[in-house]
Amino acid sequence: MIFFKRRFGDLIERQLDLFEQDYAELFERVADAEADYRSAARGEAEERFGDLQELLTEGTDGLIELRDTYVQTLDEETAEEYVAAFDFAALRRFPQFAVELQDEDDEDEED
Repeated sequence: MIFFKRRFGDLIERQLDLFEQDYAELFERVADAEADYRSAARGEAEERFGDLQELLTEGTDGLIELRDTYVQTLDEETAEEYVAAFDFAALRRFPQFAVELQDEDDEDEED
């Protein structure tokens, strides 16, 4: 597996750099939503958590779209290798999306 991470490493790093630039406002909104959730009164916490989850889903969807757009250019075997490398790198770099991205991967394995 390490070979494949290196194989796609530069490409994925550039893709994630672009994602971070393109979604800079979302990262700020996530940070604000996390702060709002942590400081929310008990009665508001559930609503604030829902707001945070929506933003995390938006970020995850952006990562998946980025990944899947490139996957369309690959053969099936190479695509599997790339997806594994991309998901690993994305989860390490953007842990706030870890649960959402992992949930998406788990659903794919069940299909």
